[in-house]
Parts: sequence; C-alpha cells; structure tokens
Amino acid sequence: MPLFLVRLLTIAPRRHALMLIGAAVFFIVVGGAAFAATQHLPVTTGWYWAITTATTVGYGDVTPKNASGRIVASLVMLTTIPLLAGAFAVVTGSAVARGVRRLLDIGARFPEGSYVLVLGMHPAIPVVLKELEHAGDAVVLVADVDPSTVPHQVHLIKGDPTSEGVLARGRPEGASRVLIAAENDGDVLVTAVMVRQEAPAVPVTALVSSSRLIPALKDLGVLQVLSPDDLTGHTVAKGLEAPHAGEVLMHLVRSDGHRLVEHEVEPDEPPRLLSAVRESRRELVLGVVRGSFVSLGVSDDPEVRPGDLLLLVEPNGYHGRRRHDERTPPGARDGTGGRDGGIRPSSSPRRSL
Repeated sequence: MPLFLVRLLTIAPRRHALMLIGAAVFFIVVGGAAFAATQHLPVTTGWYWAITTATTVGYGDVTPKNASGRIVASLVMLTTIPLLAGAFAVVTGSAVARGVRRLLDIGARFPEGSYVLVLGMHPAIPVVLKELEHAGDAVVLVADVDPSTVPHQVHLIKGDPTSEGVLARGRPEGASRVLIAAENDGDVLVTAVMVRQEAPAVPVTALVSSSRLIPALKDLGVLQVLSPDDLTGHTVAKGLEAPHAGEVLMHLVRSDGHRLVEHEVEPDEPPRLLSAVRESRRELVLGVVRGSFVSLGVSDDPEVRPGDLLLLVEPNGYHGRRRHDERTPPGARDGTGGRDGGIRPSSSPRRSL
C-alpha cells in the first residue's frame, strides 16, 4: 500500500495541479460574474467577492442579498474551495512522495542507454549536475550525500565511491563518460585506479586540488585533469587583464543558446590549415585537439588532420551546415586539394561537452 500511494502521488503532479487550478479559476470568473449580475454590482466587485470566498478569507464586506445570490455563493464555495485544496494537496503530496522515494530508495531505475557517471562529491558538483541535466544527459551520482540535496532527475547511489562494491553499483563500464570528484585528492586517485580496472576504455575526467597529482592521473589514462581553483584563478586573472574577458568566458560556458561540442575529423578528409577550416564553417571554431595537445590557432596555424578533434561552439538545435557550401558551386575545389567542405559534420562523431 505505501508503494502504491507513492506512485499514485507522483503521476504527472504538475499537470494535475494545473488542471485543478484552471478549473478553480474558471469557476471564480464565472461565479463572480454571475454574483455581480444577481446583486447588481460591478463585475470587478463580483470577482473580488469570488476570490475572497474561494480562498476562505471571507471579509464579509460583500454578501449575497437575495436567494439567487445565495445559490451562486453556494455553488462557488462547493467548487472552488475543494479544487484549490486539491491542487495544494497534489503539490504537497508530490514533494512528500519524492522525499519518500529518496529515503527508501524505491522506484528509481538505472538510466537506460548512455549516461554520465559522477563519482564523489565536490563543491563544484551541484553546478555540474545542473548543467548536465540542462543538456539532457542522464546522470548517475555515486556519493555519500543527503538524497534530498540531489536533483530528482539524477540517479543517486548513496555510498563511498572508493568502496569497490559501491563503485560497481554505478556500472562504470557502461558509462559514456566518468567524472571523478572528491574533497581530497587521495580519494580521487584511489577512485581513478578502481575505475581503470572496471572500465579501461571509458573516458575519465578528474577534479583535483593539487596539480602535483596530474602526472599520476595521466599515467592511469585519465583523459582530462582539471583543478577548479586553477580555473577560477585564471578566469579572474584574465578578467583583470581585460575587463570583459571573464564575462566572455562565463557566457561561453553558461549560455543556454549554444553548446560546446568536440567534432572528430573524418579519416578520408585531407589535411587543412585551421584558418581554412574556420573559413569554411558557420560554427565558431575555438581550436583543434590532437591527443593532449590543444591549439587555438593564435600564435600558429596548425594543420588539421584526420583523427583530430575540432572544438566548436554551436547554437542549440544547429545541424552543422557550412558557409562554404552556400557560396561554392557543387564539385568546386577549395584550393587545398580537398573536397569543397573539408570536414563533414553530418556523419562524423560528435561529443557534447
């Protein structure tokens, strides 16, 4: 029975609450107009009376004076008050049900398909979870945290990720990406070792406090090692050098209108200079990634080769059409010996950041 009640209270609660509130508003508007007509009052006065009646405030400054008014008043009270009470009950019941589900760890299904696995808790993780949720990524969090502090869309596995049994419940071998985060670097290193044993081929990113741990994590095959303190410090420093630099960086990573993606160059594409690639694409090309080497093309103009990754800024919903295609006739050459577009976005693998 408790499980049935929990499931019942979480079936589309928002839609049900909106339906109940909409019905209550309808009866307030119609009932207030009818009351004004029967009492020969302005319609605004009738609506005022209906609102005070529906909310059970009942100031008593406007009351029915005849039988028809009393009938209208009775109908408004019998409809609007239960409807509003039901709406509040649905909202409250939904919140209670989510809390019960978290506490009892019931009804939560492990995500199907691709998911991001986050191991451990760090002060930056709540922001990361929010951004991943906004991007539409399924997220599994393995951490010893209060379930009520975790977004309900995130599948929480409560426990210490440095424990082999707890880590196995997170299924790192099936994750598309793994983020390791902890408040001390020792736990990060231990977790990285365990993840590499369980899932040697899954891309791993780690958050650390000290840069001295970076070589050890790189030796373990960790794809990317980041220090939130360093990122914050460098962002602030750039903001001091150029007043709007920090604002530009924050807009780049926080804007809802675009996304950052890594786009792999196809194997059959000929090498081209980064400047030529930028000229041929509509998206903003930030740079090229080759292994652990990243070039923005500021002090040099690197050659983009098959297997490299282009770091792009795309508008949300954008499908990667090229500027070059819009002005170059079909079959024309681009001057570099390659085909007309250089890098084809439609079929090459893409990874959102």
